Amino acid sequence: MIENVTKTMRDIPALRWTALVLLAFAMFCSYIFMDILSPVKDLMQSTRGWDSTAFGTMQGSETFLNVFIFFLIFAGIILDKAGVRFTAILSGLVMLAGACIKWYAVSPAFVGTGLETWFNEHLNHIPVFEQLGVSPFYEGMPASAKFASVGFMIFGCGVEMAGITVSRGIVKWFKGREMALAMGSEMALARLGVATCMIFSPFIAKIAGSEYAKTMYDTNVTNSVAFGVILLMIALIMFVIYFFMDKKLDAQTGETEEKDDPFRLRDLGGILSSWGFWLVALLCVLYYSAIFPFQKYAVNMLQCNLTFVAPDKGSFWAGNAVTIIQFVIMLAVAATAFASNFSKGTKKIVLLCTSIVCLIVFCYMGYMRQSAETIFAVFPLLAVGITPILGKYVDTKGKAASMLMIGSLLLIACHLTFAFILPLFKGSQVGGVMVAYITILVLGASFSLVPASLWPSVPKLVDQKVIGSAYALIFWIQNIGLWLFPLLIGKILTASNPEVARQLKDGLITSEVAATSYNYTNPLIMLACLGVAALVLGFVLKSVDKKKGLGLELPNIKAS
Repeated sequence: MIENVTKTMRDIPALRWTALVLLAFAMFCSYIFMDILSPVKDLMQSTRGWDSTAFGTMQGSETFLNVFIFFLIFAGIILDKAGVRFTAILSGLVMLAGACIKWYAVSPAFVGTGLETWFNEHLNHIPVFEQLGVSPFYEGMPASAKFASVGFMIFGCGVEMAGITVSRGIVKWFKGREMALAMGSEMALARLGVATCMIFSPFIAKIAGSEYAKTMYDTNVTNSVAFGVILLMIALIMFVIYFFMDKKLDAQTGETEEKDDPFRLRDLGGILSSWGFWLVALLCVLYYSAIFPFQKYAVNMLQCNLTFVAPDKGSFWAGNAVTIIQFVIMLAVAATAFASNFSKGTKKIVLLCTSIVCLIVFCYMGYMRQSAETIFAVFPLLAVGITPILGKYVDTKGKAASMLMIGSLLLIACHLTFAFILPLFKGSQVGGVMVAYITILVLGASFSLVPASLWPSVPKLVDQKVIGSAYALIFWIQNIGLWLFPLLIGKILTASNPEVARQLKDGLITSEVAATSYNYTNPLIMLACLGVAALVLGFVLKSVDKKKGLGLELPNIKAS
């Protein structure tokens, strides 16, 4: 009887995992919007006049306010002071506001307006930021790209605030339990947004109507962004539902969302004085900088390195129905792979076999559709299956620092394969696609090591009452890379391919041909170097952990 009275919602597995699903689905929606334009980079160049520099600058703008206006630091303070519930709702509203601005910027309604004229004439020279080489705008940048950047900046504030809030929420519901498994599962489910984006963004662009494509201004891209805006509305609803669940939990435990102790700057000083914190933060920025910026260019990289032959018009592979079918199969891959982690015996074998068969069918359909975006859509699928395994291993066995080192090695191998091996198969349709699929799957798997091992390590390094600020600081440091590297990739791509710009200017090639004619070797080498740096830091982190007893190699669940 006493046991029933003292049991709270987080003591009931079904309820705490329900809370996780709400948070994960909200992040799933935000991940879709984050990369909504990535699969249509070529379309942005041919219809909006965004070259690689403009595209990279706009994509990098997502983190500008977080990095240079220190919004993420303030977000962490808000989280520690106001709590998970308030910050979750606030982040959902901010994401939605920024997304609406970006949608308007790429819409036909923006063309010919006074706002377009203003953006053409202004924000070409930003004092201080321009001198430092970190301006989010530049002279000659299309007005639509500038205004989209403004919206993406605002969205970036919301999505990063949501990220630290979700991490804090998981700690609240899962600390002392299967926390690494929960964090890994949340990221695995959220990353399905990447695959969904790759499949549906071009699909929605195509079904916008062939008649639109014949008009003076193609509206297809607008519809893709509008799809993302609708999903962010759903994300806000998920946060609202979580609000009431979390409030009921506090009523049961007697905890309060607001902290009794006022926030003090010396609390941040305590975080920053930790060697372990800095190593984890730097590892995070290196990992994420080698993955997220790459995602924004990955589809175009495949378009430039693989030979695609469009399926015959009117065939099943060129139709709209195949997109829906492939998405359903993707969900089957994810669901069976994820569920296998919680099954045993014959049921586990059946689920794994079903997942593998569905994955093969998914890859075959991507090949038959002859589109780079459907090939890259396989990126998170292996991660969905193995991230819970890795999380469970860290929970019960530990070895978080060692896993990060393995992830670094895989990261290096994948980017070097994209840089040097994939181009060798440009004339081979089957061989090139197979190399691409294997490398993309391994890259996604390597990224699984981050949420499963790195994020659950943070509570071991800082005091509980400033964990929100600790996550905010890590996200802020991470955002420096997420701002810088999309910009660098765009600039390196432009500098490495001067002949593309020259031929386009001379009228020797069309915008459509130019968009798929880039050599990606140099940007990929740069990303591989990030993996090398992460590997070195992994060795240092393991050494520091051994000397100072940080507990990173110890399991999260303590034996009773």
